[in-house]
Amino acid sequence: MAPPPSGGATPAEDEALLMAAALAAGEIALRYWRKDPKAWEKAGGAGPVSVADLAVDAALRQSLGAARPGYGWLSEESPDDPARLAQDPVFVVDPIDGTRAFLAGEEAFALSLAVVRAGVPVAAVVHLPARGASYAAHAGGAARKNGQPIRCNGRTELAGADILTTRAALAPEFWPSGVPVVKRSFRASLAWRFCLVAEGQHDAMLTLRDTWEWDSAAGSLIAARAGCVVTDRHGAALAFNQPAPRAEGVIAAAPALQAALVAALGGTQPEPERP
Repeated sequence: MAPPPSGGATPAEDEALLMAAALAAGEIALRYWRKDPKAWEKAGGAGPVSVADLAVDAALRQSLGAARPGYGWLSEESPDDPARLAQDPVFVVDPIDGTRAFLAGEEAFALSLAVVRAGVPVAAVVHLPARGASYAAHAGGAARKNGQPIRCNGRTELAGADILTTRAALAPEFWPSGVPVVKRSFRASLAWRFCLVAEGQHDAMLTLRDTWEWDSAAGSLIAARAGCVVTDRHGAALAFNQPAPRAEGVIAAAPALQAALVAALGGTQPEPERP
């Protein structure tokens, strides 16, 4: 078990806190699910938000903040406070990842919760309340689904790989040597995509668009603790609690497949950082 920082909680204790908060907040989300909650589009084409997103955000901020009053806060549905940059640890939260799916009455939405220390996630939970699935991990521990250890499938070959991604990511302009022949799959929640790779249901997940930290913090730790390498689209390690909280895309896969994806995209691969 990773030791606690001076005067702080251990990663395992933070994970337990995240799980309790996610399970309670997931019940709030389900009260709105398939009930036609009020929703609207955010400014600047940032996608939909609903009263459910805001209710879950408020519940998480209250419960997590009460338990860890010294932690910073970064959430998709809260105004960004630059004070978080001087705080450590920091909660990084997406109250409902996959809001479009949630509003459509689909099960493919998740609550994504992480604790970040010194720019690195150390505790994470991705909870899918409509599916009864909860993924979790902490620094130094195994990734788990509903309490059972999970592991990525170790695929090495890019040709024929089952990749969770959008159609747009397979456009020819992104692949200098030609678009690889792969099976494309998709799930609305980006956080869940990490977890599906972590449990070996799919070979890799890939997004080439700028990726917000609240979408990737929890899932990236779960995937890494399941044996994946997680980087941005260029092969660089992800860093969190940044002034502009987003990365240049994300790739998560077993080591050889991740390296093959970076190479096929024309990037370079430095030595990845492990949590």
